[in-house]
Amino acid sequence: MKVFGIGLNKTGTSTLAACLQELGFRHTSCNWELTKAVQRKNLSPVFEHADRYESFEDWPWPLIYEELDQRYDEAKFILTRRASPEVWFSSLKRHALRTGPTKYRKIAYGHEMPLGKKQEHIRQYRAHNSAVRRHFEDREEKLLEVCWEEGDAWTELCEFVGRSVPNADFPHEKKGRSKLASYLSYARGYVRYQLLGRWGRLESL
Repeated sequence: MKVFGIGLNKTGTSTLAACLQELGFRHTSCNWELTKAVQRKNLSPVFEHADRYESFEDWPWPLIYEELDQRYDEAKFILTRRASPEVWFSSLKRHALRTGPTKYRKIAYGHEMPLGKKQEHIRQYRAHNSAVRRHFEDREEKLLEVCWEEGDAWTELCEFVGRSVPNADFPHEKKGRSKLASYLSYARGYVRYQLLGRWGRLESL
């Protein structure tokens, strides 16, 4: 069985990855070459890679859930989401300020940076989640929708993938980052953005 995480990035995909690996799935995550192949509509290398693994999350998998559903009859899909679209966008923006522009975001959202484009990104977030729900409508056995912030954890996930609940704490990846550390990282990125007037590297900051 294959399990595809098809929530957009910053929806708890790192937590999902940690869970699937704890449950013993042979896992693969974000892959730039495969994301470029999806952009070129060349799915052969994507399928070749997918054939070798059992669980997946991050890019390019949310972009091709329909094709994956068609190819892998026994596959299951997990839609991770945040407590609200606004919470998701805030997380996406903070991450962008830490990392700078990425080509992944350009392919997924049409922009390398989300700053100043809140409503456009929120529309895309809502549209993706709605499209996934429509695609799997009346096939509850194929799709699990989870929100870690709302209390979903091992019970829901393990029941869906047919694995026993492990004797391990639920991972909640990246929750260990303190509020101070998050604020300092955000402030550092924002200052860099203001000083440069564009995204680039400023090694002294």
